[in-house]
Amino acid sequence: MYKKIGVLVLLFSTIAVKQTLAQRKYTINGIISDKTTGETLIGASIRVLPQLKYSSSSNNYGFYAILFPEGQYTLVVSYTGYKQDTISISLTKNLTRNVALIPTTDNLSEVIIRAESAHDELKKPQMGLQKLNTNEVAKIPVFLGEKDIIKTIQLLPGIKSAGEGSGGFYVRGGNMDENLLLLDEAPIYNATHLLGFFSTFNSDAIKDLTLYKGAMPAGYGGRLSSVVDIRTKDGNNKEFHGSGGIGIIASRLNFEGPIVKDKGSFIVSARRTYADLLTKLSSNEDAKNSSLYFYDINAKVNYNLNDHNRIFFSFYNGKDNLELSNQSALYYGHTTGTFRWNHNFNSHLFSNMTLLYSDYNNNIQIANNSSNVKIISEIKDLSLKEDLQYFMTGNDKLNFGFTTTHHNINPGLMDANESSNYNSEALTKKYALESAAYIDHEKRIGTRWEVDYGLRLSVFNVFGPGQFYKYNIAGDIIDSTHYSGGQVVKTYLNLEPRASASYQMDTSSSIKFAYTRNTQNVHLISNSASTSPADLWILSSPNVKPEIADQLSVGYYHNLSNGRYELSSEVYYKHMQNQIEFKNGAALEANDNVESQLIYGKGRAYGLELFAKKKNGNLTGWISYTLSHTERQIDGINNASWYPAHQDQTHNIAIVAIYQLTRKVSLSANWVYNTGNAVTYPSGKYEINNKTVFLYTERNGYRMPAYHRLDVGVTLDGKKKKRWNSSWNFSVYNAYGRENPYTIEFKNDPANPARTIAVQTALFRWVPSITYNFAF
Repeated sequence: MYKKIGVLVLLFSTIAVKQTLAQRKYTINGIISDKTTGETLIGASIRVLPQLKYSSSSNNYGFYAILFPEGQYTLVVSYTGYKQDTISISLTKNLTRNVALIPTTDNLSEVIIRAESAHDELKKPQMGLQKLNTNEVAKIPVFLGEKDIIKTIQLLPGIKSAGEGSGGFYVRGGNMDENLLLLDEAPIYNATHLLGFFSTFNSDAIKDLTLYKGAMPAGYGGRLSSVVDIRTKDGNNKEFHGSGGIGIIASRLNFEGPIVKDKGSFIVSARRTYADLLTKLSSNEDAKNSSLYFYDINAKVNYNLNDHNRIFFSFYNGKDNLELSNQSALYYGHTTGTFRWNHNFNSHLFSNMTLLYSDYNNNIQIANNSSNVKIISEIKDLSLKEDLQYFMTGNDKLNFGFTTTHHNINPGLMDANESSNYNSEALTKKYALESAAYIDHEKRIGTRWEVDYGLRLSVFNVFGPGQFYKYNIAGDIIDSTHYSGGQVVKTYLNLEPRASASYQMDTSSSIKFAYTRNTQNVHLISNSASTSPADLWILSSPNVKPEIADQLSVGYYHNLSNGRYELSSEVYYKHMQNQIEFKNGAALEANDNVESQLIYGKGRAYGLELFAKKKNGNLTGWISYTLSHTERQIDGINNASWYPAHQDQTHNIAIVAIYQLTRKVSLSANWVYNTGNAVTYPSGKYEINNKTVFLYTERNGYRMPAYHRLDVGVTLDGKKKKRWNSSWNFSVYNAYGRENPYTIEFKNDPANPARTIAVQTALFRWVPSITYNFAF
């Protein structure tokens, strides 16, 4: 009897061991990079064939990891613009396989790569996602010939320019401050140069741009409308190279090379305008004594300590200098620093720890015969982040981490001399700690469904020192409390759920769904139509509650001709709480009680976005169309009825085309059209002491005229040499000379003061540019 039991136990034990061995799983991981430069490739596709219908992608540092059962597999690694690589794997233990892809210009290979990439994009649940690299935007005609990746994203659906030549933009009905702009993970508060005509980001230094329109993963937070995540190049770790460009208003220079070959590298990019040098040649004294320029510098170093540890340090500094004949001046700039440490705890767990510093400041100076006034303001952030990725079995990946940021805002220091008409005044500094923890799960269900769901917990603590006031409806102070340094004034805690899903109908079509809640505790207060360095940033407080947005979106996606053509349509609805507006006649400048000038309410935005893109061939480009509506409802404005927000535009169209005429000549053009923004015009006028005063009643009750513009360009590639490549770019901004209104001002008619005339100001008609680009 015991022998029989022993045999049965042995038999079952043997079966259990065999099953355990059959179910053993191992991880293959590594870094995907460019073979010629060593640059890591973000979002490269890894497909497992033929046994498993599985695909994954490399993360923001080129790292990938896949866990599956013991066996024989084939990995197909691909990335747009590179030859795919096929690797045979015998998986009997955990393996590390770094993959270096070779860039290609062969059109046939490019079609294959793009087809696979397009297929993978259909399956991903992420909605409202747009990715750009500098190669895609290099030949698009732009203002004054300066490549501008921020101006390029304004040609995408759901994104609207803040005005003629402006670098500011609105996303799905949100305000400009509702866009989180990250440069190597550091926040940028004003991403413009020369009052918006150029962006902060030097395209020569950029490797990758990812735009999330509302439906961002749980790892991002702090803004309602979008995230623009910009990653700079790591630098060539194989050999030394340089590049640059010379234009009619600006020049740039870029150097990169190895610190230790194949282990570490550096890159330095610099740019400067020189309009100030041209004004010195003027015979006009006012022009000769004026100055108008900006510069910026990007620098980055990285080093592989060993197979499990890699460190990065990124630095940015940019400064604008605008002086008018020694009478007034505006200086503003941004400085950021980012230290990152990539660490592989094991074959399953990847860590990125980040320490961030961001400093945005502006200095306004006004001088005349009797007075001299300086107004200084500043925002300083210091942040610590920890982001982890845990690669689970098969199709599962878990993202989790935390972030904490100390905000220090100096809203204004006015320094006036004794003879000035103004008094020196220092506004109260504001302090807060903004923290968050998140978890996010990416999972494939069966062969057709992929889901991505997560939760973000945000905590915002307002600290002293300072006097904090309570106001009545009229804005009068009714109570005040003094808090000492470090004392908690107010705490806001919010849960932000996120969920998205994709259903693959067939190999070329999918439907996606998404819901996202976002909160925002840093707010821009401005009564101007475009970004200005003098705009006021404030923090949530006992009076100013966090802004909250809930967005629902549904989309249909379809690829044609093996991914040659990409078609998509998305509809969205966004509900916004605690929207901030200023009162009629509000005094915002140098006001220590600026919160008394604010009123609050709700908003809604909804729309349809259509996008069609041709990815390869001699003719490439895209067409985007947005039909949308954005409204606010706030007590104290328009009798508390719904009214259009300033950024409301019913129709928005962009057409972008690039045609490769010959191997050395390419033609490009883009045409844009949009309905005019909602504006407030006077509805009447009256006189006081022989001066005309205009009466404003309905907020945003009128429309600016429709805006449209055509830009054209030609790029001529020079003869390629072993160590030197060059090209000429010729472009014309606003080619048919449309006088689009920048402002419309109302004045009395000189011939008949009883009548009122509208005076339109247009900034640009034809703006030609020439740029010489080179690389060595």
